Amino acid sequence: MSAKQNTKLTSLEKKWILYDVANSAFTLMVSTLFSIYFGALFKNDAGLIAKFGDKIGSQQLAYWNYAGTICTILVALLGPVLGTIADVHRKRKQLFTATVVIGAAATLLLGTATDWLFFLIIFVIAKIWYQASLVIYDSMINDVTTDSRSDLVSSYGFAYGYIGSVIPFIVGLVLYLLAHLGKLPFDEMVAMRIAFVITGIWWLGLSLPLMKAYRQIHVESEDESKKNGFVQFFASIKDLAATNKKALYFVIGFFFYIDGVYTIIGNASAYADSLGLNSVAMLEALLVTQIVAFPCAIITGKLSKKIGPEKIVLACIVGYTGIAVIAFFLDTELEFWILCVLVGFFQGGIQALSRSYFARIIPKSKSGQYFSIYDIFGKGATAIGGLILGVVSGITGKQNMGILPIIGFFVIGFLFFYISTKTPSSVKPEEAAD
Repeated sequence: MSAKQNTKLTSLEKKWILYDVANSAFTLMVSTLFSIYFGALFKNDAGLIAKFGDKIGSQQLAYWNYAGTICTILVALLGPVLGTIADVHRKRKQLFTATVVIGAAATLLLGTATDWLFFLIIFVIAKIWYQASLVIYDSMINDVTTDSRSDLVSSYGFAYGYIGSVIPFIVGLVLYLLAHLGKLPFDEMVAMRIAFVITGIWWLGLSLPLMKAYRQIHVESEDESKKNGFVQFFASIKDLAATNKKALYFVIGFFFYIDGVYTIIGNASAYADSLGLNSVAMLEALLVTQIVAFPCAIITGKLSKKIGPEKIVLACIVGYTGIAVIAFFLDTELEFWILCVLVGFFQGGIQALSRSYFARIIPKSKSGQYFSIYDIFGKGATAIGGLILGVVSGITGKQNMGILPIIGFFVIGFLFFYISTKTPSSVKPEEAAD
């Protein structure tokens, strides 16, 4: 088979990738307009101004991260149940549909929020079901493609997710800028609420092709269906520890390094906004991040065939360590632009290749259960990183102090991922590469 034929995507692979485009719009909004809108509501609340005074910026960042932590804890409780139901009852498609519909509906409801607490509550609901949809979606990769193509397909998913997500974001950004310049009959706050509605519609609409086309192939054996979700979740972790050291070392390392990645991505605009940087320049810089990430994700996917995904992930971890150092000293718009461009370079590779690497070292029939571990460890890391950033910022009144522990997490993650790459695989041949 020629290289050209080998890289051509199938119809089902394209539909799976399209969901990355769908959900990435929500992800981009979380790190941009959602946090800016929340910050505006929070910092203009008279009661909060009286309570926090000149520390309201650090408290804004703290509350935003507390909400993210709550989301992650609830998804950690929900994920094992969803993963087991998907695997043993052939319900992956139905669960995926339900999580997307509920999450998108909550996003639409954000367009009605004019109070910071109401906004935060609805945001938590939307993000819970967004994260739950990813638990199911990530586990679908073993049903839509083969091991030999998983790096490529996963990389294309993130790449097109980055570039596709800018479409609704640009619409929202244009509305925001025009309102800011007084060219529209409403203000920036209304413009952002319209953008939230557009995001919900985009998310749901682009999810429909995968909902229709997906068919579950890998199903867990019947005797496993007698276990409930939490029993199976802990049994899966025990199985990793006892029989799959390679995957065990990976998820430990993944927990730490993805902590830094998601904390930086999820807090970019909230962090910059709390420092008082210009919101328009900040949004433009974050748009550049997505544009840079698109080709970089594709390039890293192709490079993985030549030099191996393991080396690329390790290089990305080193790159993100440098980004965290920049974030610690961040206090100008130029530094924020540099940070955003560097995030674009490394973001796609570390996310896409981590997902495909894990997919290759686990049993296919247990994809739902094992990807619930993957997503819970990943989102759990987000909770820890966000909580540390929020608590340290709230206690010290200095936003940058919360960055220091994140640097240490990258170092630990690098070490455990490196150990994983040197550990032999224990997955049986019939469960390995297609």
